[in-house]
Amino acid sequence: MAVQWVLAVHVVVTMLVVVSLLCGHWPIFSGTFVEKIHYFLTFGAYDYFLRFVVAVFGSRGRNCFVTVEHYCCERPNPILQILYLVILGVTYYIIGKSSFRYIPSFYVSELHWYTSMIAVGVGVLLFLLTSFSDPGIVTAENVSKYISAYPYDEIIYVEKECSSCKILKPARSKHCGICNRCVARFDHHCGWMNNCIGEKNTRYFMAFLLWHFLICLYGAVVLGLILAGQLKEHNIIYILTVYYGVEHSFSRLSPHVVQWLLGSYNTQILLIMFLAIISLLLAGFFGYHAHLCLTNTTTNETFKWQDYISWKRKLNEAKASAAALKASIQTITGEAQAPESKWRAFFRKSPLQSEGVIVKNNLYDRGIISNVCEIIFPPSARRSFSHRKSE
Repeated sequence: MAVQWVLAVHVVVTMLVVVSLLCGHWPIFSGTFVEKIHYFLTFGAYDYFLRFVVAVFGSRGRNCFVTVEHYCCERPNPILQILYLVILGVTYYIIGKSSFRYIPSFYVSELHWYTSMIAVGVGVLLFLLTSFSDPGIVTAENVSKYISAYPYDEIIYVEKECSSCKILKPARSKHCGICNRCVARFDHHCGWMNNCIGEKNTRYFMAFLLWHFLICLYGAVVLGLILAGQLKEHNIIYILTVYYGVEHSFSRLSPHVVQWLLGSYNTQILLIMFLAIISLLLAGFFGYHAHLCLTNTTTNETFKWQDYISWKRKLNEAKASAAALKASIQTITGEAQAPESKWRAFFRKSPLQSEGVIVKNNLYDRGIISNVCEIIFPPSARRSFSHRKSE
């Protein structure tokens, strides 16, 4: 039972840390312990660690750490790419070493030896495509092509020059500070790929996320079927009910079955938990980016729209406050009109409410089908687009 409690606590703590790190800044968690954990993980822990480094190694140690951090987080490097390959290779090796000897089993055929290798191979191929493909680098030679492909909406994108590249910035592009280049339809810089995610490789990135979610789900299901086959082959349910007199019900049998599995197949249990957690994270990440693709929005544009709407709301509030102040001054100086009835004043909206809701007017959202086609077939790479450009 002690092992079961350790696993349960491990799962709860892992999920709490993951949710706090990824979602702790959401408004729904405002003022909760999840927000506090998020702040500690993103800011507080870093500050305390720097203080510890200074106390132990002095300012020279701090400078050394900051230099390493700058290389790892602010410059292109293959560290996370290597880590991905190590995680994938080690996980597959452990699964093969601990579980492949049970294949074929009661529920799993020997076909899964080959399907697992193909699945991992396709995953690595998608990783390489996303990592080393052109994200849509904007240069002086092709800038006119991207300017024609994406018109300026005059809201979050206006015609201006990139201060670093010294060329005109196409709409939806962004200069990546890590790669030091402008990327068309810039979404974000992915450290795991050591590459920007832009117009030309978003399709590979989405395929990578979806395929790895399916791989993790497939691995967890196959391992679960292997354990179910072992229960069947060893007649565990029959032994518990006939020889030990355990009632044949889920609530009575499950503690004994779990105890037997943890004692005999603890590696498989840990692998199932690991794959399940990773698949949930990948599902959430894929779902978020799928929503962006269906609405023809990028991560970069999401932040731009948030900033614009926040600025517009503050501007409207300032105008409403100025109008209310002017009305108050007119009332004091006697320049106001005849007072309205109390009932009308009661139901009248405040100046702040009368400003209305600020809506997001996305010029690039042309419907789900067109948006998906734009991801699969980038506008700047289409033959019809190139033909129009030549004309």
